[in-house]
Amino acid sequence: QMEGKSENGPDGRALSPGKKLCKGSGNGRTLCPCTPSPTTTFGDLRNAKAGQARRRRIPSVAPPPELQDWLRTFQRWSGPEKLLALDELIDRCEPAQIKYMMQCRYWRVLAEDNLLWREKCREEGIEEPLHLRKRRLLSPGFMYSPWKFAFLRQHRIDMNWNSGELRPPKVLKGHDDHVITCLQFCGNRIVSGSDDNTLKVWSAVTAPRWCVQTLVGHTGGVWSSQMRDSIVISGSTDRTLKVWNADSGDGECVHTLYGHTSTVRCMHLHGNRVVSGSRDATLRLWDIETGQCLHVLMGHVAAVRCVQYDGNKVVSGAYDYTVKVWDPESESCTHTLQGHTNRVYSLQFDGTHIVSGSLDTSIRVWDVESGNCLHTLMGHQSLTSGMELRDNILVSGNADSTVKIWDIKTGQCLQTLQG
Repeated sequence: QMEGKSENGPDGRALSPGKKLCKGSGNGRTLCPCTPSPTTTFGDLRNAKAGQARRRRIPSVAPPPELQDWLRTFQRWSGPEKLLALDELIDRCEPAQIKYMMQCRYWRVLAEDNLLWREKCREEGIEEPLHLRKRRLLSPGFMYSPWKFAFLRQHRIDMNWNSGELRPPKVLKGHDDHVITCLQFCGNRIVSGSDDNTLKVWSAVTAPRWCVQTLVGHTGGVWSSQMRDSIVISGSTDRTLKVWNADSGDGECVHTLYGHTSTVRCMHLHGNRVVSGSRDATLRLWDIETGQCLHVLMGHVAAVRCVQYDGNKVVSGAYDYTVKVWDPESESCTHTLQGHTNRVYSLQFDGTHIVSGSLDTSIRVWDVESGNCLHTLMGHQSLTSGMELRDNILVSGNADSTVKIWDIKTGQCLQTLQG
């Protein structure tokens, strides 16, 4: 229709030695043997471990009469105010008091025991992230436990999913009442294309001026885009592609790519090459540095709606109900995948598997080498217009207002997200 983790616990405080993070009710993890309330202090945890009797660290000194008033005042302050007070207090300490405070390092060493956290992760089925294979030096004397980091990271994720507060959305306004036809993310940049003939470059982190640039130059609506670092590529109803430099102050158009004879409806960027698909039923492979058209792929008999490119093979889906696999260097079609009974709107390709979504409500999983259909995923009620594939997990967005999560190796639907 449009086309026409830190080392502390989850609350920010250091975990008391001897307390274990373990599975609680539901999917979250809680502190055992009991879960402290948000106002629990380190003293509460220490005293709980020592027993009911209050243990005073320095029994030979009578507390000064103003101590309790001073502590009650401290308790009334906010977290940042307490930190500021501690900072000022440390500045006024003599070497003997600093030495006393440094004795707490023993507890820190216990809390960073890598073997302990590795066992906790194994109990929970948590794998250590690859970038944490090496232990980092936290400060002179001991190392930060990467297994603890992995455990607490998963704990925070679980807590956010189960009880995290919803942050108010950032609304980026700029295309007025026009349709936003495509959207790309890269780092802190967002690029949106619109049928108002422009693209806008937004900052995802800088307020209040969210819109950084407006890319002006197309003479028709922008219907496809790709982005990498500072390079933006757009396709339009004016039958051209444009290559833009988003780092230049005025959004410089580096190249205008001519060749298609109808709307440039889809594209996929890999390295310095981009493949574009058009309503003229062809695909073109371009060098974005020189602006040269390297190859033209002909064989579809209706508009090309989606394309994927891994630097070796090109996969395209079209309104002729087919998916085609191409060798772009020889400009030859190696497979025509037939089975859909309506237009193909979306594709994913990981080098081994092709996943195609169609207006016929099905999603099909294909083997790229043989061209065989491995699975037909049924369950959606309408058009699958967008998908993402990571390893064997596929997420599909559908016009039936649901998102489904699939395992493409088994063909099983794992979850249906509604709302």
